[in-house]
This record gives sequence, structure tokens and C-alpha cells, in this order.
Amino acid sequence: MGHPLWVVIPAYNEQASLGATLRRLAEQDDRAFTLVVVDNASTDRTAEVARAHAADLDLHLISEPEKGTGCAADTGMRYAIAHGATLLARTDADCLPAPGWTAAVRRGFGDGLRMLSGPLRPRTDEFPLRWWERRLLPSVVSLAATFGRFRPGNRDAAYVGPYLMMPGCNMAITAELYEAAGGFPRTRIEDVHEDRALVNRVRRITGEFGLRRDMVVHGSVRRLRAYGLVGTLAWYADHRYTPDRVDIR
Repeated sequence: MGHPLWVVIPAYNEQASLGATLRRLAEQDDRAFTLVVVDNASTDRTAEVARAHAADLDLHLISEPEKGTGCAADTGMRYAIAHGATLLARTDADCLPAPGWTAAVRRGFGDGLRMLSGPLRPRTDEFPLRWWERRLLPSVVSLAATFGRFRPGNRDAAYVGPYLMMPGCNMAITAELYEAAGGFPRTRIEDVHEDRALVNRVRRITGEFGLRRDMVVHGSVRRLRAYGLVGTLAWYADHRYTPDRVDIR
């Protein structure tokens, strides 16, 4: 019988980053999970890197030809559900979950949450971080979360729970709630922030979601470095800034 917890990783041209993410997942304190990597029409060695780690993880590699973070994430979630998942977690192919990440996910579900997220911290292994990058990634996330609480689209009498920022690279949800909410919208990241859309879909159904301090993921600062502070804040604020090249590698 398979694991009830599945971890989903959408990946587009992530040959340089995916290996570190998979190694970190192989080092989790709680290894009782199945992993699905969704190759989202990559033109590099992303799929080959995933296959190289198949011996270290209970790993499924699938493909989604329609380019889009929402498309790939949704395909992975629904594949996991079809193969027996009752609990779902997602991170991204340029992220490093803390060693206790899957254990924290399981504790959050055990405490009655149906959807949960946690802190996003900067990676320190990609390249030497400038002082402002080290300090400002958490600040950018915090400012984006504050903006989200006042954003008109996040304020509606139909919502039964408060707005919380739950980045797609550090998110978990029960399979039944994912299906009831309609899942991630099958969109490109430059069109819709699919994580925000899923949060708002869930908010129309339940208030049984929350943030967990022990559910930590270390994320890449490559977008912050490429967009700059103002550009990154504007990107998270409803794409008020969208560069010509969104996929930073």
C-alpha cells in the first residue's frame, strides 16, 4: 500500500536546481512519502536529473506539455490523488525544504488543518548572498502578505476564513479539500498567481487552514536578484511589474 502523503514538484528547465531539491527531500526526517516530479515541457536535462534520484526516493516522473506553473502543479496533484494520495504537499524545483518539513506537514494535518503553509527563507547555497538579499526575502514575503490582506480581490463576504499568504513552494492540502476547491487554476505564473487563487478557493469552503512555524522551506533568491526589490514587490502585487523574461535561470 502506498503512502498517504505525496509531495509534488512542478519543474521547468530546472536541471541546475532540481538535484539539490531532491537530495534535500531524500534527507527528510520523515521519509514516509511519495514524490512526483512534473516535467513541464522542459528543453534541458530536468527529466534526466529526476531519474538519477529515483533510487533514493519513492519517485514518479510525469510530464505536462502545457507550459504553466498552475498546469504542472495541478497535473501533479491530480496524479497523486489518482494513485492514492490523501495528503498533498508542494514545493518547487529551486527550493530546499528544511529536514523536518514533511514531519511538520504531517503534524499540521494531525492538528486538524486541511491546508497549511510556513516560513519561506532565503537559500544560501546558490551563490554568495548580498546583505540586502539575505535580509529582504523574508521582508518581501511579509510585505506581500500584508498587501494581500488589503487587496480587494482577497476581501469578500463569502470568504469564511482570513486571507493568508501561502506560497506554492511551501504548501500542503488534503486531497479532499483540493478537489472540493477545484485545485490550482491551470494557468501560467505570469497570468495568475496560482497559489493565491487556490487559497481564495479554499477560503470559500473552510477556515480550517493556517500557518506553521516549523514548516520551513528555503527558496531561491534568483527572482529577487533579477527583478530587484521594487520589481519583486510589484510582481507579487498583481503583476504590476512583469519582465519580458519571467523564467529566471
